[in-house]
Amino acid sequence: MKKPFLTSKTAFFALLAVAFFTLSIPNFAAESDSTQTKPFDANEVIIHHVLDDHVWHFWDGHYGTLYLPVIVYSSERGVDIFSSHRFYDEHHHVVEYNGYKLEHNHIYLADSGKAVLDLSITKNVAMLLINATLLVVVLVSVARAYKKNAGKAPSGLQSFFEPIILFVRDEVVKPNIGHHYEKYLPYLLTLFFFILFGNLLGLLPGAGNLTGNIAVTAVLAIFTFLITNFSGNAAYWGHIFWTPGVPLPLRPIIMLVEVVGIFTKPISLTVRLFVAITAGHIVLLSLISLAFIFQSIAVGAVSSLIVLFINLIELLVAGIQAYVFTLFTALYIGMATEEHDHH
Repeated sequence: MKKPFLTSKTAFFALLAVAFFTLSIPNFAAESDSTQTKPFDANEVIIHHVLDDHVWHFWDGHYGTLYLPVIVYSSERGVDIFSSHRFYDEHHHVVEYNGYKLEHNHIYLADSGKAVLDLSITKNVAMLLINATLLVVVLVSVARAYKKNAGKAPSGLQSFFEPIILFVRDEVVKPNIGHHYEKYLPYLLTLFFFILFGNLLGLLPGAGNLTGNIAVTAVLAIFTFLITNFSGNAAYWGHIFWTPGVPLPLRPIIMLVEVVGIFTKPISLTVRLFVAITAGHIVLLSLISLAFIFQSIAVGAVSSLIVLFINLIELLVAGIQAYVFTLFTALYIGMATEEHDHH
């Protein structure tokens, strides 16, 4: 009889293999590249990696390109679904297709120039789905192993993730939220591992810049904002709108500062993660580009060594940013749910 955990583990690695194979499928419908070459443009390479795109490039050429599905809606044309390959000719020049045009990675109606509602599976959306799937598979495997090995020493994936889970619970969540931390622990653990996995996946060659996308970090911050303020008790709102212990003439000023603080907290969470991850990617790509700019083996060797060192630092930053985002979220929730005694 096979062990359930081994089955889950096998499924996990099979899923990774399928994901890698799917993302590596070349576009066999594409025709050969133009023989013309153009000078290396470091700015184009860096911006292309940092920003989202309807096309996922793994390496140069059609066989290293994954054309993602385009899903658009407009009141004039309704819903349209087609491959992003339709926007490119055989020389990979951008062209109009079926009344739509692609400009600066935004889709418009070709005749009126009106923007459409873009629900496409872009590179970052694909990375989001991969990240979420990996998160579910890993944590479900760990949960099953925990139930099976109750009272026993952890093994397999459980032995790796259980210390991290206990660290987040005992060193991040409990001290900042207090005795009622259990109801917020699932969200905070999900938040921590989602950011951690996204940061680490983003360091893989050819991967998308998921947690370096401000839309993603903003949504995470909005979740924290909503949970914090909907969990706020009377003491929390009392301190914001009529702070005790403050002279009466100063209370309106303090109230204004506190109200502004409600909105600056999620903004700081959004910007901190976005800037830290994006800056790291830009530095790495800039150093890699030096070898192509100078076309020198010596420069390439030195830049490669520096990139290796910075990549190790980025691994540390990936964990730190997940920790910091979770820590501040727990702190904000703890401040909103804390009971205040005034004498």
